[in-house]
Amino acid sequence: MNLFDYVRPASVAEAVAAAASPGAAYLAGGTNLLDLMKGGTERPARLVDITRLPGLDRIEMQDDGTIRIGAMVRNADLARHPAFAKACPAVAEALLSGASPQLRNAATVGGNLMQQTRCAYFYDPHSACNRRQEGAGCDARDGDTRNHAVLGWSDSCIATHPSDFCVPLAALDAMVEIEGPEGARETPLTSFYSLPDDTAPGGVDLAPGEMITALRLPRDAASFASHARYLKLRERTSYAFAIVSAAVMLRMQEGVIAEARIALGGVAARPWRSVIAEARLRAGAPDADLFASAAEAALQGAQPSGANAFKIILASRLLIRALERAAEGTPARMPALPASVFASDTGVSAHV
Repeated sequence: MNLFDYVRPASVAEAVAAAASPGAAYLAGGTNLLDLMKGGTERPARLVDITRLPGLDRIEMQDDGTIRIGAMVRNADLARHPAFAKACPAVAEALLSGASPQLRNAATVGGNLMQQTRCAYFYDPHSACNRRQEGAGCDARDGDTRNHAVLGWSDSCIATHPSDFCVPLAALDAMVEIEGPEGARETPLTSFYSLPDDTAPGGVDLAPGEMITALRLPRDAASFASHARYLKLRERTSYAFAIVSAAVMLRMQEGVIAEARIALGGVAARPWRSVIAEARLRAGAPDADLFASAAEAALQGAQPSGANAFKIILASRLLIRALERAAEGTPARMPALPASVFASDTGVSAHV
């Protein structure tokens, strides 16, 4: 076991100061970090425990229509918050499709954004991985590539971002609030993650010591509530990361799509927002041809990074199905199998 210091600060300012030292890491729910430490993938010199910091566990439905979610809010608590689930049903469905109930009870909103890729070569300290050690190479390129990226990848990294939660957040223009040694700042979630290029594997937009303090959804997020779905294709419905996933939110007016939001998961190193597909849907009447055209636009430029060309086809088909279900309307009740392609089209559970 790697020796490390353990610090429990009493305020955000103390936490930022403690985490500014080299090799420090924040400890929240620990559902990803502790696994990485056990396997030797992460070896922090200091753990800064932020689980008891005041004010970071609030869900605030604000008067101006914006929604502010503290970084220490548990995934399960957010998904089951009545006002939030009503305003952002696709986000709640994404949360309930992720991990197991036990993990959702422990995992936090901020930690969800910070979770590492599930690439097996990243987790194996004996494999070359640019994410773990920049310049080491990428053993995944000549390895098992089935679940790797088909959009935005480079030879330096073909890993995908694992979060369900972040996919609808990206579609809804979520903002990330950050506190650091230089003060407070915020950044769009879509800019929080950088894609790999020829020399670097990509990563998160955080300087040493900086900490996520909250997420904020804009006032128009709730305007998509009546036509919002998240679908996730996975190896097993009970508990698995997405092979591909899709978040679709539509605002309908007199049978026509007035505005659309689309994002894909499991296809790139970050949630893949497609404004091109959104524009193609705008002012159109929902039908099979329009949805096929939007799916083609969303996967524009997609290329296999190995033996995963099938993911492009799957992502297109899943997006079309998500568009169909969003056009039908948000279900009156959460599906018995949240985000599953096996749930009924209406999503209304037959179970009591």
